[in-house]
Amino acid sequence: MKQLTSLLLAGALMGAATTVEAGNPDRAGSAGAGQLLINPWAGSNGLAGMDMASVRGIDAAFTNVAGLAFINKQELTFANTRYLSGSGISVNSIGFGTKLGESSVLALTVMSMGFGDIPITTEDLPEGGIGSFSPSFSNIGVTYAKAFSNSIYGGLTVRVIGEAISNVRASGVAFDAGIRYVTGEDDRLRFGIALRNVGAPMRYAGDGLTVTATPQGSAINLTMLQRAERYELPSQVNIGFGYDVMKSEQITATVNGQFVSNSFTKDQYGVGVEARYRDRVTLRGGYVVEQGGMGEGNLSTAYNGPAGGFSVNIPAGLNGSYIGLDYGYRTTVNFAGNHSIGIRIVV
Repeated sequence: MKQLTSLLLAGALMGAATTVEAGNPDRAGSAGAGQLLINPWAGSNGLAGMDMASVRGIDAAFTNVAGLAFINKQELTFANTRYLSGSGISVNSIGFGTKLGESSVLALTVMSMGFGDIPITTEDLPEGGIGSFSPSFSNIGVTYAKAFSNSIYGGLTVRVIGEAISNVRASGVAFDAGIRYVTGEDDRLRFGIALRNVGAPMRYAGDGLTVTATPQGSAINLTMLQRAERYELPSQVNIGFGYDVMKSEQITATVNGQFVSNSFTKDQYGVGVEARYRDRVTLRGGYVVEQGGMGEGNLSTAYNGPAGGFSVNIPAGLNGSYIGLDYGYRTTVNFAGNHSIGIRIVV
C-alpha cells in the first residue's frame, strides 16, 4: 500500500510537470502573485534555494514540502528578509511544524510583505495630502508531510493567497506537492521533484475599479464598474539531487544540484554546497544561472548569481533541543541583494 501511494503521488507530479513545462519564456512578467517566488527562509537562501533534495524542516515549505517529513518533534521558525535592499520592502515569516504519530508531520507557515506607507493620490489631487495606505501581500500555507518508507517521503501544501491595496484586492488558493527519494550507503544520495504554485487564476476587484463621471450635457452622475483581467499563478517544477561527498561524526559535506522550470519566465539551473560541523555550525554557498547566460540584457528575473550563508545551533536541553540562528544572502541583478535572518527553535 505504501509503494502504491508513493507511485500514485509520483505519477501525479510527473503529469503536472508536463503541463507546467509547456510555459513560454516570452510570457515573462504576465503572471501575478509574485510573492510566491520569494523565499522567506534564511537557511535555504544561503544555498540560493538549490537544496530541494536535501532541505529539512520549515525551510522545506518553500523548496520541497517533502522535507517537512524530517521534523522529529516540533520546530518553530521566525525569519525576516530585507527584500531588494534599498527598496524599503521587508518580508516576515513564521512557521510551525509538529510530529503526528510515527511518520507524519503537520505544519503551518505564514508570510507577509511590508511596503511602508504610500501616499493616496487621485486625478484631482495628484500631490496627495489625503492620507496614505499600506499594501498587504500575504500567504498562509498548511502542509501535511509523511514518510511512506525509509526511502520515500512526500508532502502536500494548501496555500491561501491575499493581495490588497487601499481599495482593490485579490485572493486565491494554490497547491504545492513534492516527493523525495533517499538511497545509497548511509542515505547519502537523494532525489526530489516538487510542483509549486498550482491553482486557479486570480482577479482583482473592489471600489478602486469604479469610475464616476458626468456625461456632457447631463446632470446625472454615472458610475461604471471596470472588470480586471484574470492572471495566472507563477507555477514551477523543481527537480534536484543531493549527495553527501563526506559524512562522518564530525563533518558532513553535501553537494546539491537543481533545475527550475518556470511557466512564465526562463528556466534556471543552480548548485549549492553545504558543510556542517557536528550539527552545530553550518556554512552554505550557492549559485544560480538563468537559461541564456548572465548578460543583463538576457535576464528576466532578479535572482541570478551567487548566494551564501551560515547557521549556528545552540544546545538548549538534554533531549536534543536547540536554538538555531540562520543568515542567508542572495545577490540580485538590481539593488543590493536580499538579506535574510532567522531563528529556529527545535524541541
